[in-house]
This record gives sequence, C-alpha cells and structure tokens, in this order.
Amino acid sequence: MDLQLKGKRALITGSSSGLGEAIAKMLANEGATVIIHGRNTDRASKVVTAILNAGGSAELAVGDLSTDEGADTVAAAALKSGQIDILVNNAGETSHKSWGEASTEDWLSIYNNNVVSYVRMVQRIVPQMKHLGWGRVIHIGGGLAIQPIKEQPHYNATLAARHNMSVSLARSLKDSGITSNIVSPGAIINPMVEEWLQNAAPKFGWGTDPEEIRYKAVQELIPNDTGRFGEPDEVAGAVAYLCSSFANYISGSVLRVDGGTIRCL
Repeated sequence: MDLQLKGKRALITGSSSGLGEAIAKMLANEGATVIIHGRNTDRASKVVTAILNAGGSAELAVGDLSTDEGADTVAAAALKSGQIDILVNNAGETSHKSWGEASTEDWLSIYNNNVVSYVRMVQRIVPQMKHLGWGRVIHIGGGLAIQPIKEQPHYNATLAARHNMSVSLARSLKDSGITSNIVSPGAIINPMVEEWLQNAAPKFGWGTDPEEIRYKAVQELIPNDTGRFGEPDEVAGAVAYLCSSFANYISGSVLRVDGGTIRCL
C-alpha cells in the first residue's frame, strides 16, 4: 500500500536509536524525507547514512530539547531545507525510581524532558504547518498513562500528560488540516529490555533460554492477548498509518500498540 508520503518532510525527535530510528526508517521507506534528531552527532549521523545508503532521503538535526535554545537549534536545522509536514515527538527519558526514591528534582527533570520538550517542538513546528494547510503531529505515549503502576510514578505521570496535551492540541487545530494523535506502545523489545530480561531471569526463575525468558516475562509481568513483546516496527507501522492521508479523519485519538495489554473500552 502506498501511504502517499512522497514529498513529505518528517522530523522525528529522538531518532538516533531505538523506536525513533525504526519510525524514521519506515517513513523513509515510504518516500518521506526524514530529519534525524539526537543529542549525539555521531549516532544520529550513522542513522542518516544508513537511510541514504538504502536509497532514502534523510537530514540531520542535532540538539538538546530540554532547553529552549536547544529546541531552537533543532527546529532551525529541520526547517533549513524546507517545510516540516510531520512532527513525531518521541524523544524523552525513562526512570525506574520509586515513590520513595524520586525526589522533587527528579519529577521536575523528567517532566521537562518528557513533556515540555514536546511542547517546545509543537510551538516551533506547528505554526508553519498552519500555513501549509496540512500536517501531522504524533506523540509517543504509553500504556502506563492509562493504567499506571506503583513504580516510576514520575515517569507514568509524564506519559499521561503527553496523552492529555495531544488531545488538547487536536481541539485547538480544528479545521486547520492538521491532526494530532497519540501512539501508545506496550512492552516493546529492544537491546536495553533484552539486557534487563537476562539480568532479571535468575531472580524470577525464568531459566536461561532467551525465548523462554521472554515468554515467562510476558506471562508474569505484561500479560496480553498476543502472548509476546512487541517489535519496534509494529509501533512504526502505526505511526506511518497516522501520517498518511488514510488517517485524515483521525484526530485526538490514542492508537494502542500493546497486544491487548490495556483492557479498557
């Protein structure tokens, strides 16, 4: 299926690795010019090179979105060669501190990195979308925004804020031709998760076989209807769909990519 993204330009924040990289590569495969963002020039440049070598179109925007000055730098680099039609807000940080461990400074820091950084990019990119009369804003949220757990409360709260602000943005963009949506991943496998599973396996008695460890971890920690972890490309596919013209009638929504982990209507 042609998602009709040829000629579109997409800025994906936090795309020098992980989920953001998967999203960028899928959009590039669909014909979009992608702007790769990260704080490390070498890592971001490697993703740009990989996309170019695969026949795609990619540019570089390096900067720290935790400050206004850094956001200005990223926005200027992204807009240097043309308009931005698609903004995927993905950059952020995680923290596993508990209620007793997370200080007020931790709360302020993670809120700045996970929520205010999204606001910074909306403020810098969406105004020029209004002149285009078309645009896509997609925020990466998470199931913990809807069903938080007792651990990492400050991180859970930032996901909830992302969901809320995305819907508010959709309401404010009424009749503009711009949509705002959330993609909410469940437990997605990646090298960091793999490492955690291997380290946690002895504690939980999950054995030593990687496939067995994955299966038991899903059953005990994140039971879902598919019985497995998700893959980055499965989240990227949801983002790509919401970027397409086939999603013109979708705005202010939450698209869960979690195998049925969240069980609410």
